[in-house]
Amino acid sequence: MKLKVVAIDDEPVALSIIEEYLKKTPFFELKGVFTDSIEALTYVQENSVDLIFLDINMPDLTGLQFLNALEKKPLIIFTTAYSEYAVKSYDYKAVDYLLKPIEFERFLKASLRAKEEFKSKYNATTRSNITLTDNYTTDHIYVKSGTELHKLLINEILYIEGTGNYISIISNNKRTMTLTKMSEIIELLPKTKFVRVHKSYIVSMSYIEKIERHQLTIKDKKIPIGITYRESFFKNLENN
Repeated sequence: MKLKVVAIDDEPVALSIIEEYLKKTPFFELKGVFTDSIEALTYVQENSVDLIFLDINMPDLTGLQFLNALEKKPLIIFTTAYSEYAVKSYDYKAVDYLLKPIEFERFLKASLRAKEEFKSKYNATTRSNITLTDNYTTDHIYVKSGTELHKLLINEILYIEGTGNYISIISNNKRTMTLTKMSEIIELLPKTKFVRVHKSYIVSMSYIEKIERHQLTIKDKKIPIGITYRESFFKNLENN
């Protein structure tokens, strides 16, 4: 499993070095690089991100202000040219703190630490809320709802809706609520059958009855197609 990563730094040269390192690291999936912290904040709020390489000293929003603005915080590796920020960074439970100029060996050490922390966190969440057998050839998942474990057939799932800290999994004859994240459950479903169309919705391609530019319909349910997901959704549609 690859970690979805973004890098944020207002210095283009420093950002290009991080970008080069990220592309060389096989367990990272680079989702974007940003020199504008406001643009980056919008992206992170609307998309699944596992790890951020985050510069601390930036205009508009400092790295610490950026983190404070996030409701759900991914793993963080701070990057900065100022060593005096090191102590403050650990208050935010950062995975690591990289002082510029960053050598690849030091970058890789921090990245491996992030990988292990993510693996531990992901496995704990999966064990407690959703389980899938060894591969996608299975026809079901198990979902924990309250104190009960529910078996859900994958081919009966219509769509999944995010509702605050919970998600609701809508099947043909039932609604199952579980305490988990959209980004976690999408990783457990076959990508050929399920697609995220909005920050709050994942849909089964098999049950889409009508598609309009800004919404689709499944069993009389109108589901919005978010601007961020529109292009990938229609590309996915062409390939099915």
